[in-house]
Amino acid sequence: MKQKDRLRKAETPLIITCEHGGNQVPARYRHLFSHCRSLLKSHRGFDPGALVMARALARHFSAPLLTSTVSRLVVDLNRSIGHRDLHMEAIRALPTDLRQEIVEHYYRPYRKEVERLVAESIALRGRAIHFSCHSFTERLDGSVRHADVSLLYDPARKNEKVLCAKWKSALTASAPDIEVRRNYPYQGRNDGLTSALRKKFSADTYLGIELELNQRHLLCPSRQWFALRQLVIATLNTALVDCHA
Repeated sequence: MKQKDRLRKAETPLIITCEHGGNQVPARYRHLFSHCRSLLKSHRGFDPGALVMARALARHFSAPLLTSTVSRLVVDLNRSIGHRDLHMEAIRALPTDLRQEIVEHYYRPYRKEVERLVAESIALRGRAIHFSCHSFTERLDGSVRHADVSLLYDPARKNEKVLCAKWKSALTASAPDIEVRRNYPYQGRNDGLTSALRKKFSADTYLGIELELNQRHLLCPSRQWFALRQLVIATLNTALVDCHA
């Protein structure tokens, strides 16, 4: 890596998170999932590969990392309070006080810590660039998702739009056989952690990008999965340097 790139990387105020990093169920609620083992192992239980990607990004960029390995079926940290998919059906059927207990113990501390990291970065460095790492199943309800890497952002936020355009260009230039799409298979403005943070922080100080990887890459040989992670990291570094050049 060139000296210029090292300096740019070191000066970039990144924050890395992973809301769906595992499929663990706390012991207190495990009886509710006794017949849901296959569901927990599926894409509905967690985002395979997302935690590995998040750790690789944080390590490379020396960025703060916040992750959760509690299954999204217990509580989905990427959904707002009141959203239907905040909990799976068995949790939604619990008494209000038990559901509130889950929210207070797992959801609010995570959300508050992300917000604290963003506010701290803005106070110290004038900006926070937040990457939330996820993955998506290749096929859903019989339809194939045609993308390898997806970048979700708010098109109304210029800085997010520019960064994702540069990142997409770098990915395409480095690996023409990789299909890169923006705001697919989800919209970057949908309900989620980045959308919530945009309501609290201005477009000039906060950039919230969701990185989505196709889970089919987890079925590839480990060398290819490693190569994809390295590609994501290298091209992100290129995009960040270009944005600050």
